[in-house]
Amino acid sequence: MAVADAVRGLASDAAGAAGLVLEDVAVQSAGRRRIVRVIVDLPDDAVGGVPMDAVAAVSQLLSQRLDDSDAMGGTPYVLEVTSPGVDRPLTERRHWLRARGRLVRVTLRDGGTHAGRLTEVIDEGVVVEGRTVVWDDVARGRVEVEFNRPDADQPGAAADADQDGDEDGDEIDGDEIDDEDDHDDDEDDEDDDEGDHEEGGES
Repeated sequence: MAVADAVRGLASDAAGAAGLVLEDVAVQSAGRRRIVRVIVDLPDDAVGGVPMDAVAAVSQLLSQRLDDSDAMGGTPYVLEVTSPGVDRPLTERRHWLRARGRLVRVTLRDGGTHAGRLTEVIDEGVVVEGRTVVWDDVARGRVEVEFNRPDADQPGAAADADQDGDEDGDEIDGDEIDDEDDHDDDEDDEDDDEGDHEEGGES
């Protein structure tokens, strides 16, 4: 089994335990180490930002499971767990579901665009400013950054504001929780002196 596939299975379980879903896993070599990047998100029916404590929980649980397994084959690694950034392209139905209530720009297959508030995601397509854009006409989409939402007093608006750039909230959008560790009993103590095991958020 490939390393990424092994990590994916463990990451999916860790995300589920924290009430999140796994978006993506990437494993890259960096010298004698590997960089394990994991992206997690809220379920499709949820709106708003991903809570930082949930991302931290995934990081801690996945780190432990990687240590307890042979998924990394004894190779030292650095684990980075993050949520999707606001600039994530909307290419899948679930991406559009997560963007409900947001201002979006739809790129059409004929080269045109349609922008406005995404109100619904239905079987036929997406509803933006009262217009239904059918799936066959949708090439991709993206969320437009808003600092002053018109529905700021509505439930979930605070989380969305955090996604758009408020650094004081508990919701994160694209920030990483790093868990660095050599995870190799045969490495000498020099690495420990370098502080290779650090758990915390970077925002």
